[in-house]
Amino acid sequence: MKVLLVRPDGIGDEILCLPVASALRRLLPDVKIAFLSSDYASPVLAHHPDLDEVWTVTGRESLGELVSLFRRDVDAVVFLKPFKRLMWAAFLARVPIRVATGYRWYSVLANRRVYEHRKDFSKHETVYNVGMLAGLGLQPGIVAPASLVLTDEERTKGQERLRGLPMPRVVLHPGGFAARRWRVEHYHALAQELHRKGVGVVLTGNQAEAEMFTEQMTSAAPLPGAVLNLMGQLSVRELMGVIAASHAVVSGATGPAHIAAACAVPNVSLFDPRRNNLPTRWQPLGKGVVLRPDVPTCEKCIYEACPYWDCLDRLTVETVAQQVLQVAADPSPLKVLHV
Repeated sequence: MKVLLVRPDGIGDEILCLPVASALRRLLPDVKIAFLSSDYASPVLAHHPDLDEVWTVTGRESLGELVSLFRRDVDAVVFLKPFKRLMWAAFLARVPIRVATGYRWYSVLANRRVYEHRKDFSKHETVYNVGMLAGLGLQPGIVAPASLVLTDEERTKGQERLRGLPMPRVVLHPGGFAARRWRVEHYHALAQELHRKGVGVVLTGNQAEAEMFTEQMTSAAPLPGAVLNLMGQLSVRELMGVIAASHAVVSGATGPAHIAAACAVPNVSLFDPRRNNLPTRWQPLGKGVVLRPDVPTCEKCIYEACPYWDCLDRLTVETVAQQVLQVAADPSPLKVLHV
């Protein structure tokens, strides 16, 4: 039997799907498991022992190309997120078993439907994802957190990049795709504060985030020369190696937080107060702390019209620095703090 897990999405989203593959492998040891990933996020899935194949899409494929993809000798497809166009393609390809959630109008394209709303945010995303295996008649039970696999060479290169930095070594990742982000100037000030306290500081981010950081910091004092700025210089796998060689990661609710958790590196994660960003559903499954401003939970970000528009600014540099030092010195199971 060959099962295709489908979620071409962001890095963090795909990491939180890996427990599905692990549960499926445990319950059906002889099953062949493929994962349909976004081209961007696919590197994080490499070398995972519970995936036999990783397929990729860019989002620019024609419907005919997608139908051909689903005709690759697939016995069952599990849509871990109901992408309408992909569900059409699987339907037209006549994949024998098509599992998806049951509450959308196009759920009729699936012939095995799982009726569980995610909008109540009462469970973690990994639990919702693994629950989709009910469409295959499986009951996985306890969900194990995701883990990522790095080669010895990747780990060595990550350690070499950080060689010479003082201990502990902390990665600051200012980017991400959240509606609200801790301001770049806060990350800049945090880098300076941690450096003053003897911490080895590493900045990471893609090229666009590197340009944003540079543009917004043109008038600020330059960072100390000992701060290692790797923004715009790392591939996804190289970023994984650097994170694995660090002692903590500071970021928003974004992919690197989940990379850190899946590499057994503690987090200091900064979550905005939107309901659809609740830690209950999206927190990294590892050690460290989630910092959330002590303001009312909102349904969606309405920007300057909100009386709590300064929500993330209430997480001060001093507070974050204190948590970083605590987490790096004594990593403990993740907790959520409203500050």
